[in-house]
Amino acid sequence: MGAVLAAVLAASLAGCSSTGGKRAEERAQQAAEGRSAVNTPRWTFAMVTHSGDGDTFWDIVQKGADQAADKDNINFLYSHNDEGQQQAELVQTAIDKKVDGLIVSLAKPDSMKAVVAKAVKAGIPVITVNSGSAESKAFGALTHIGQDESIAGEAVGDELDKRDRKKVLCVLHEQGNVGHEQRCAGAKKSFGGTMQNLYVDGTNMPDVQASIEAKLDSDRSIDAVVTLGAPFAAAAVKAKQTAGSKAEIDTFDLNASVATGLQNGSLGFAVDQQPFLQGYEAVDLLWLYHYNQNVLGGGRPVLTGPQVITADDADALAEYTKRGTR
Repeated sequence: MGAVLAAVLAASLAGCSSTGGKRAEERAQQAAEGRSAVNTPRWTFAMVTHSGDGDTFWDIVQKGADQAADKDNINFLYSHNDEGQQQAELVQTAIDKKVDGLIVSLAKPDSMKAVVAKAVKAGIPVITVNSGSAESKAFGALTHIGQDESIAGEAVGDELDKRDRKKVLCVLHEQGNVGHEQRCAGAKKSFGGTMQNLYVDGTNMPDVQASIEAKLDSDRSIDAVVTLGAPFAAAAVKAKQTAGSKAEIDTFDLNASVATGLQNGSLGFAVDQQPFLQGYEAVDLLWLYHYNQNVLGGGRPVLTGPQVITADDADALAEYTKRGTR
């Protein structure tokens, strides 16, 4: 009798394991095909960022959010504006639509404070991403997903010291972006050499290149340039070449162009904060909050970076940058 019972239990367990594995495979296939892997209500989530037009970084964030939305049966709305007041108006539009969840970046927190408070008062759960980790909790957000910009800056300063750099130019491409100021300030704090800020108009790439070129041409002692976004690294490389400078070009953020630059030596290192993960996790966490009242972070930001990427890492990441997920 005992042998028969053992056999029945073994068969039952095997059946459960097989069924569970099959269901997991089905869910994975559904997500890969852009089909929902859940049967929860079709909630609507909106993401409103401070991205300008053509910013590849935010394309990657949006791609992550889109994939999570497909998996979670979410109607996903995305909008952006690099002007604080216009971004706030887009958030108000989302509130008026009575969305079920809101994801915002807080590059210009003063412009966003009042409208985020409106969303929270209206009962809309809010998650902040990328910028505004210091303000997120005070504004009433569930959590913040991104990197601590000051810590990321300090990682850059440490890496510059390892490379024996002495005089560095930190290029800020968006006036009033608190995250950018924190990056350069963090780098300056940990860097053993001297660092100066250069403010440029990030909406005008020829102007960015010309400004960096003029600085490198006038000061030959600059031995490194740090840009705060992947698209600006290419402009810095061109400026270096035109100026005949020997400065190393380094950058925050990663894309296919940066990976290629690391591989061919035109760039020294990059600091990755995993934008795909920021978009994906923001949508997923809002879904989990609605489905199961889950919150991550314990009152602290959920960090997706920084990770210093060098030529040694570029080969392994190249295929992911080409498909637009790193």
